[in-house]
Amino acid sequence: MSVLGNRVLRTEDPRMLTGGARYVADLRFDGAARVCFVRSTVARGRLLDVDAADAGTQPGVLGVFTAADLDLPDLTPIPVVHQQMGRPLLARDNVRFVGEPVAVVVAETAAAAADAAELVIVDIDPRDPVVSLADAAAAGTLVHDAAGTNLAFELPVADTASAGLDFSGCEVTVDVSLVSQRLAAVPLEPRSAAAEWSADGSRLTFYASTQAPHRVRDALALVCGLDPDAVRVIVPDVGGGFGAKGQPTPEELLVAVLSRRVGRPVVWTESRAENLMSSVHGRAQHHRLRLGGTRGGRITHCELDLVQDAGAYPIIGAFIPTLSRAVFTGSYDIAAASIRGRSYVTNTAPVAAYRGAGRPDVAFSLERAVDRFAAQIGMDPVDVRRLNLVRRDQFPFEAPSGSTYDSGDYEAALDRALGEARYGALRAEQARRRSDGEPVLLGVGVASYVESTSMGPSELGEIELAADGSLVVRTGATAFGQGHDTCWAMVASEATGVAMDRIRVVSGDTAEISSSGLTAASRSAQLAGSAVLTAARKLVELARGLAATLLEAAEADLVLDTASGAFHVVGSPRPRVSWAEIASEAARAGEFPLGAASDLVQDGSTYSFGCHVAAVEVDSRTGETVLRSLTACDDAGTLINPLIAEGQIHGGIAQGAAQVLLEDMVYDADGNPLATNLVDYPAISAPDLPSLNLVGMQTPTPLNPLGAKGIGESGTTGAGAAIHNAIHDAMAHLGIDHIDMPATPQRIWRALRDAERTGPPPRRVPAG
Repeated sequence: MSVLGNRVLRTEDPRMLTGGARYVADLRFDGAARVCFVRSTVARGRLLDVDAADAGTQPGVLGVFTAADLDLPDLTPIPVVHQQMGRPLLARDNVRFVGEPVAVVVAETAAAAADAAELVIVDIDPRDPVVSLADAAAAGTLVHDAAGTNLAFELPVADTASAGLDFSGCEVTVDVSLVSQRLAAVPLEPRSAAAEWSADGSRLTFYASTQAPHRVRDALALVCGLDPDAVRVIVPDVGGGFGAKGQPTPEELLVAVLSRRVGRPVVWTESRAENLMSSVHGRAQHHRLRLGGTRGGRITHCELDLVQDAGAYPIIGAFIPTLSRAVFTGSYDIAAASIRGRSYVTNTAPVAAYRGAGRPDVAFSLERAVDRFAAQIGMDPVDVRRLNLVRRDQFPFEAPSGSTYDSGDYEAALDRALGEARYGALRAEQARRRSDGEPVLLGVGVASYVESTSMGPSELGEIELAADGSLVVRTGATAFGQGHDTCWAMVASEATGVAMDRIRVVSGDTAEISSSGLTAASRSAQLAGSAVLTAARKLVELARGLAATLLEAAEADLVLDTASGAFHVVGSPRPRVSWAEIASEAARAGEFPLGAASDLVQDGSTYSFGCHVAAVEVDSRTGETVLRSLTACDDAGTLINPLIAEGQIHGGIAQGAAQVLLEDMVYDADGNPLATNLVDYPAISAPDLPSLNLVGMQTPTPLNPLGAKGIGESGTTGAGAAIHNAIHDAMAHLGIDHIDMPATPQRIWRALRDAERTGPPPRRVPAG
């Protein structure tokens, strides 16, 4: 019986739910010291002096360090961005955002470190900061003087993008200006790290809450002047990442440096205030998008101008416009399209990849524009979508961006979502409420989307046969809540017939895993899962030869019965050879341990797709919005475990809804973050969400042996755009067609009061 595709309960859950999980902060080290960072309270300024004299004399303090004390190399920007925008591990000469670490105290206890940090006197000559993207582009003030510009990255500009598309032949044009606001990732476990050196100081063991253990290892090796083989990074359980833990940060790297300086283990876990203020943020894109087409509903032109806020130091966030470009025409067949994209540095916290990384941003502006286009011609927004979707017979489809959409049936996803949501009944209820003048308005929003998944062509997958016939699976994919242990055991069991409870999955340890990519971009199932499958199939072929020796039969005559996990001659189930007997034979033949690794390389990205339908209720008296229902049809190809996939969709929907309804990382004109706790930054929780209605659909990809695409970000990409459209739809008859995100009660209330003063819009005449 096949294991794949079954709704198998996560094997990780009993341990995680009964106190068995172990995070970095749970680890205990003899004589461990704690650290507290002294951070800039100024967004931009000259760092004149750091006086740590009093702090250094406090009880329990082991040392107070500045950039001058440590003399460490800067972190260089990623290769594609401006190389004169590197980051010191501790601020040197200049500070560039509120929360940037300026000094660090190491003490016997966290309390002693915090008390001493209060006594460090930091003298900064404040300068006017660059906070808005408009100021960054104007370049009247520079974040990095040596760079001579605030432009960190620019998409290669095609002729159409530089000249602009010619919309003169379009019968209808619509424009959308939209801000996909800056967000905090808010993982339940904030950044956390611990370091321990060998007695002779030649080897480092580092414990990290990260999505990329080998990236951390290589950064530590560079900072500490070690060969990478002398650094071991271990990733215990990780309490969420969402992209924010995709790169090592200065504070984490300094933990290792400080451990060496004080001669004892050092542990650091940031506070929630530090996490919101000083960790990386996400989103922060500004869009101007224009659609053009015919009065019959055909969209023929799409032009997007995208500006990305990279924060003070350009890391992967500066590169996000590239990910937006991949899908900027969405699921639509649009003949003429162009995009222009730039990333600028500002005096704010650095921006990284956050769940969806550039694809939800595009969905917000494109789906909003499609709704406006439909309103302009008096057509149902569903009908406009149906008319313009890429057809099933067009795959593989070459999008204007240069992306090759691998497989799909976009219209089927639209139909399934609409049917399950009872779209017609929702529209009828909406019409009745409007006719009766009910104060609670009903809005219905639809979003068809496509998103690129997988970043990088391959991932490690290894499998090894143990002496007792059990299996050890090694994977480069680092788990932080996705259910990897369960999924990879399912994949290995499917190929070998070994029971899942006899398969151990190893990840997140650079001493055990030879390589790992960044666990992000919804890449794990298709790359790591396929690598495990390929390795398992290789192991079966190696075992077949040993089984043939034991059965005194030709290899070609043997079959593996995956129901029992044993080899036998075709047509003769007895005698049979178990995996334990294979292990014994491998040992006798000098071939133990018997193992195999994957050389799988995926040729290109896969493109998940789907359709979400949202219904919201907006109280016209208060501006309060309630998400009444959310129906989602998300197609991620072959699903290893539908139960786990649904969990990923649920989480993605929650974060998409959060951006539309609640979350916003705001800076004032002086560059001060206005949210440093979870009261001021209202992260979404269960009471904010309805029960979610998920519709299954699987269209396999031909690009990997599993047929799998990514599922981790689909919910975010589809749900946010659908909910945003639903809010506007609730008030469209009042002439309201733009509410900034988050669509807070205050913003909606003000829009409603403004609409009362101006009166309803003129009635649209349907096309044709």
